[in-house]
Amino acid sequence: MKKRVGLLYGGKSAEHEVSLSTAAAVTKAINYDKYEVYPIFITLDGQWLRGPQITKPVESIEELQFKRNGSSPNNITEFILDQNTQAQFDVVFPLLHGTNGEDGTVQGLLEVLNFPYVGNGVLASAAGMDKVTMKQLFSVAGLNQVPYVHFIRKEWNQNQTELVEKCENELTWPMFVKPANLGSSVGISKASNREELIQAIQLAFQYDRKVLVEQGVKAREIEMAVLGNDAPKVSVAGEIKPMTEFYDYDSKYKDGSTALIIPAEITSEVESAMKDMAVRAFKILDCSGLVRSDFFVTDNNEVLINEVNTMPGFTPVSMYPLLWQHTGIEYPQLIDALIELAIERHTEKQQLQYNRD
Repeated sequence: MKKRVGLLYGGKSAEHEVSLSTAAAVTKAINYDKYEVYPIFITLDGQWLRGPQITKPVESIEELQFKRNGSSPNNITEFILDQNTQAQFDVVFPLLHGTNGEDGTVQGLLEVLNFPYVGNGVLASAAGMDKVTMKQLFSVAGLNQVPYVHFIRKEWNQNQTELVEKCENELTWPMFVKPANLGSSVGISKASNREELIQAIQLAFQYDRKVLVEQGVKAREIEMAVLGNDAPKVSVAGEIKPMTEFYDYDSKYKDGSTALIIPAEITSEVESAMKDMAVRAFKILDCSGLVRSDFFVTDNNEVLINEVNTMPGFTPVSMYPLLWQHTGIEYPQLIDALIELAIERHTEKQQLQYNRD
């Protein structure tokens, strides 16, 4: 029998459009002989809507955006509980990027509903989304990373001068300022002096209540993909070469101004160090399914971990699928593998005992 897969996409997030592109790409690659595919669309204002079963690839993201009709359930609970919809999923495939989707919130809902779902669980998703928490856990694992400073909006409003001085005393120019909880390089700025630093922090606070300021480093940006549950596998390495000052949102998704070099030209020692760090990062966050690990490699071949992404870009031209393609796993096979990993993890959880008898 075919497995029923619920594609969950859209979301109340600054990365809503990215999610739609990901969902469209998955409909083009998923095997309809193996899966029944049901779309679940979350609008920008947070409304949950379902569409008719998808039986062939969609041609545009507009086909994935739909409105509620009078007889259609408008949220996931109604959809699941209405037996007439035949909506019990064998697995849910969250294709959500950023807040309200990649941060553990939806994962928590799916846990409560006891559904198998693709990707990382609540802890890994939340810790992977919060760059400060992630870096603190990396420190526990002994992973080499750039120096950083962090603070929340209330601290900034009360002690702006002191915090600017803290950044200047503990870090060197240039600095990169990021919202702690966001992805796809949204809200990130480079600052080369105090005035730019203040402006960058104010921009970052538009997207999150917590801000991270990192010391800039002259280095190559190299990434690896991780796939698995308890015994993760690591792909070949790929290098990001943006034509802009850094790998921002436009260079990732709009203007095509970034070169992806796979495999990256690195020494075997650097590759080995990256693989070791990728697995250690995966395990310290208790990840499952898929993760993209991002690194800096300096001119003297020092390896620093930058971050992990628990729901990386997932179109066929995104780095994560491309890394696996060059490692020997094609995009449709990758979808199959992730679904099987989700079911494997869920099956293991069902063996836990919830009573004391």
